[in-house]
Amino acid sequence: MSRQAEKSEATRANLIAAARALFAERGYAAVGTPEIVERAGSSRGAMYHHFKDKKDLFRAVYEQLQQELMERVAADMAGLGGADPLAALEAGTRTFLRSCVEPDRARIGLVEAPSVLGWAEWRDIDERYALGVVVAGLEAGRAAGLLRDDVPLRPLAHVLLAGLGEAGLLIAAADDPAAARAEAEPAVLALLHGLRR
Repeated sequence: MSRQAEKSEATRANLIAAARALFAERGYAAVGTPEIVERAGSSRGAMYHHFKDKKDLFRAVYEQLQQELMERVAADMAGLGGADPLAALEAGTRTFLRSCVEPDRARIGLVEAPSVLGWAEWRDIDERYALGVVVAGLEAGRAAGLLRDDVPLRPLAHVLLAGLGEAGLLIAAADDPAAARAEAEPAVLALLHGLRR
C-alpha cells in the first residue's frame, strides 16, 4: 500500500471512529458533520471524499459494528468445536445478546440504524452479516443429526434472526438493559432448544 493510500485509509478510519463515538453518545440526529470532522482531526473535504453524506458515514459505522459482532460470534461458536453445532449456535446467541447491552451497539445498531437507514436497508445489512452464520449453524446441526429435519432451513434462519433482532430491541430500549438481557436470553434459547431432535 502506498503512503498516500495508507494516509487515506487512516483518515477514513478516524472519521468512522469519531462518528461512532458521537452517534453512540448522542444519536445520529444530534450530531453534525462539522463535529465529526473536528473530532477526527480531518476536513469536510476529506469526509466527502470518503463518504457521500452523513448517512453514508453512518452506514459505514453500522457495518463496522456488524462485522466486529459477527467476528466475536464466530469466535465464540468456534471455541466449542464442531461436536454440537446447536450448542455453538447457543453460544453465538449469548454473545449477540450480551452485545445488546453495550451502548454503541444498542444505540447505533438497534435504535438508530432502522430509522436512519430505513427498515429495508437495515435488514439487508443485518442479513448480509448475520444470516449466513445462522444458516451455517443450522446446516451443521442438521448434518450432525441434532436438528429436526421437518422445517425448511432458510425460513427458519430468518425467523431466528428476527427473534434475535426483537430481543435486541427489547434489551436496548429497557431501563435496565442487563436485566432485560437476563430475561430475554432464556426465551431465545428456548427457541433453539425446541429445534433439537
